[in-house]
Amino acid sequence: MPIEIDLELEPTRRVEVFDVRAEVLRRHGPVLEPYRRCLYASHHTTAGYLPQSLGARIAARPEGVESYLQLLRTIFPERAGYRHDQIELRTDVPADQRDREPINADSHLAFIAGGLHPSVSYAAQHPRPVYFVDLDGIHEGMRRQRRTTIFAYDDEEVVARTRVVVPVSGHPIDAISLKQPQLGLYDEVAELIARHGVTNGRVRLELGRDEKHAGLTLNEYETLLMQHDLAEVLRNPLGFAAEKARHAWNDPLAVPAKALAYARYDLVRALNQLVDALGLGASRVERLLARTLEVSASRFIRMRRSVDLPVSDARTPGRGALVEGTYQVPILVQWRQAEQPTREVTITLTRFV
Repeated sequence: MPIEIDLELEPTRRVEVFDVRAEVLRRHGPVLEPYRRCLYASHHTTAGYLPQSLGARIAARPEGVESYLQLLRTIFPERAGYRHDQIELRTDVPADQRDREPINADSHLAFIAGGLHPSVSYAAQHPRPVYFVDLDGIHEGMRRQRRTTIFAYDDEEVVARTRVVVPVSGHPIDAISLKQPQLGLYDEVAELIARHGVTNGRVRLELGRDEKHAGLTLNEYETLLMQHDLAEVLRNPLGFAAEKARHAWNDPLAVPAKALAYARYDLVRALNQLVDALGLGASRVERLLARTLEVSASRFIRMRRSVDLPVSDARTPGRGALVEGTYQVPILVQWRQAEQPTREVTITLTRFV
């Protein structure tokens, strides 16, 4: 039978990496060894997993993880004038809680653009680390509690598949919450889970095959973050990096034209450090990374075409439900206007066996 394990993690730095596979072994022993697959799920919007292919490459070099994180921090510097960080403008934060709200737009954007996944599937007998990357582990000197759930299983079977049509605006750049009640997607998912009696499995939301210039992420759907900060990245990725670098340096004499050159230099240096750390040399990957200097949003943003939401009955025995963090919302992001006023998303429900 599949098993489910909850882990609480406590970071000691704002940006920190945990080997969750090693943590499970240390706390619970070799409980994962009998199983062929594991699904690792984060409950947070600024902390997630490296997919198995990227994690394996990074793990091959001791300095790989640090170089990867340095690249993200170069592109998205902390406290660099993001709209999401202007707490006084945030209608979602009550006035009496604004002094406790984290200043973390950079962490959200790095999560979305940096290839981190809210959940990943690994071969359970894979000997290498499974990296959980926390981009916002400390707030006002206090450690934040992080939670992740691991599902161990041998295989999974598809029990249902359907499609939903998502209305999109005529704007070339937009972010649409797939959790909004009027869309009905979550009602459809709940009905499928109940009808097929799935207690351990996952729901995959995936863009239709013909959908272009769009991606899916799982993050906080906050207006300033989605409609301003993320939109700014999508419109002009390199210009965004330059402007945020200028804000981060806080140099009143900085010349915008020079700031672009500085951003180019810092970005190239960070990319080169990552390439050297991973031992890629003058490979195709290095040439692809170098192209980021004249990038379109589709090359800059490593956004996937699908997101996975685990299903569990841990809270309601015998009745499966989606496993989600408090602020996690599946979001459809487009950086070019769709050919039609709608986009198609496929829902696939599987059962762990």
